[in-house]
Amino acid sequence: MSESLQRAARLFFLDDADPGSPLVHRIWRTRSVPADAFISVARAHWTLVVTCMRGETSVTLRGPETHASHVAIPQDAEFFGIHFSLGTFMPARPMGPLVDNAETLPQLSPRTFLFDGSRWEVPRFDNADVFVERLVRKGLLKHDPILDILRDGRPRMSARSAQRRMLRSTGLTYGELRQIERAHEAVALLDRGVPILDVVERTGFSDQPHLTRSLKRFADQTPGEILREKVAFIQDV
Repeated sequence: MSESLQRAARLFFLDDADPGSPLVHRIWRTRSVPADAFISVARAHWTLVVTCMRGETSVTLRGPETHASHVAIPQDAEFFGIHFSLGTFMPARPMGPLVDNAETLPQLSPRTFLFDGSRWEVPRFDNADVFVERLVRKGLLKHDPILDILRDGRPRMSARSAQRRMLRSTGLTYGELRQIERAHEAVALLDRGVPILDVVERTGFSDQPHLTRSLKRFADQTPGEILREKVAFIQDV
């Protein structure tokens, strides 16, 4: 990890709005900070991001990420995003091509963009819930409860059918999803100052090297780096 790079959670202050729908995990907004880039940790959710910079607006779909990456921070920009809940998907757009990828949607005017062949008004932070409701009414968003079914442990379907539904609705296999979730759980514990060996035991990793390999892949940091980052953060406050 580059010494100058931090995770987004350490750099950005996020303002949240009421999701307003079970299909939405989180609605947030933030603005640029004086840094060149940040560590984008792996995540299972896909996101619609609206960026406003120097009078220009763009709408981008960002898919799930199966590894950490470094993302440049444009200056003098404001952002807001809609994190869709796990299992929420776009029937007309396969999730697979969005995994570890992003797609900027065509802009038709300063206030409209092209989505699924139709003109849409660019959503705002304060009307994102209305935007989502319109997508649902138009049939552009649906939700598959396959993840709840699998976590319940009684899928009542073939493994092939369950995998097909997981890939359609999340772009990930159930194993990939669990790895990402476990890494997030470990990072959250380390951010609270929980000792590394306790994190290993509480999250089910086989040993400390196993935890380290996972966090290097999914958060681009070792457990020790996360703990040291926490200490530095507290000292700066």
